[in-house]
Amino acid sequence: MTAQIETEDSTFASQGSRSVLVTGAAGFIGFHACKRLLERGDRVVGIDNLNDYYDINLKRARLIQLEGKTNFRFLKLGLEEKEKILDLFKSENFDSVVNLAAQAGVRYSLLNPYSYIDSNIYGFLNVLEACRHHPVKHLVFASSSSVYGLNTQMPFSVHHNVDHPISLYAATKKANELMAHTYSYLYGIPITGLRFFTVYGPWGRPDMALFLFTEAILQGKAIAVFNYGRMLRDFTYIDDVIEGMLRVIDRVPQADPNWKGDSPDAATSCARYKVYNIGNNNPVELMRFIEVLEDCLGKRAEKHFLPIQSGDVPATYADVDDLIKDVGFRPSTPVEDGIRRFVDWYKEYYKV
Repeated sequence: MTAQIETEDSTFASQGSRSVLVTGAAGFIGFHACKRLLERGDRVVGIDNLNDYYDINLKRARLIQLEGKTNFRFLKLGLEEKEKILDLFKSENFDSVVNLAAQAGVRYSLLNPYSYIDSNIYGFLNVLEACRHHPVKHLVFASSSSVYGLNTQMPFSVHHNVDHPISLYAATKKANELMAHTYSYLYGIPITGLRFFTVYGPWGRPDMALFLFTEAILQGKAIAVFNYGRMLRDFTYIDDVIEGMLRVIDRVPQADPNWKGDSPDAATSCARYKVYNIGNNNPVELMRFIEVLEDCLGKRAEKHFLPIQSGDVPATYADVDDLIKDVGFRPSTPVEDGIRRFVDWYKEYYKV
């Protein structure tokens, strides 16, 4: 069974409260975002280029969960397809846009840098141009905790300067924030950036540690433990990410009347622009993360300890005070619960 892929000129049902475009709809976060938006009654158009960066069958399986819903339509479409993106915006008159499409992965950016420029820079420019020429009430886009780069002051705050990324992936996400601010300032587009912190959970990405570890442990293979296990990550469960995102979508940013150019606040602006961290605000040692996974699987892992990889940072820790203050939400799912839910999904999906 495969998800139905429609052409760009298909009609769209007139039901639901708001019309929302979700880019990267077949991706991990994009799939969950579509699901929740539909559950609350929004009309959703999802687009994705269905590339083979990881198992396309998993992407199609996510889409199967969405197909057949009255208020959902999927288009196989990449952000690089400029004219088709503009035509889509023109025909649909979106209320909100949630841009989650991107070439992901810190380590992969060392191997295939050009794909990051094509997807994350040129593709995002096409989204901004479409919002410029066919105005929307709110553009929300995915940034990343990787933008903090060489920052060591913890927890990472959206009010901190983030000018020292250490991977091309991080640099493209920082560039997205700069591009978004520019378009908000020049054209009055309300835009919010979300810095995600190590998202995990059911239907997750196969290139992420939890998926790789689970697969290897069940197959009796060694797992690669980088930085000799001395990593701290603010692991954030997918449901928390989506709840925070939905609350942010509904809060259209306003210009900060107290913003001053002689002491600029990196999180706000005199434009209608805002940035939030969405993280669990509770970093966990990688070895503890593995220990919880072992308990959930009922099997010990053979560990291959390695030095830290280029582009990786040793620790992440999200300050979520602005998220709490503005939308009244704090991510809080403990890894003990989140990993168990992932393992339950993994065993069911792969018939383990």
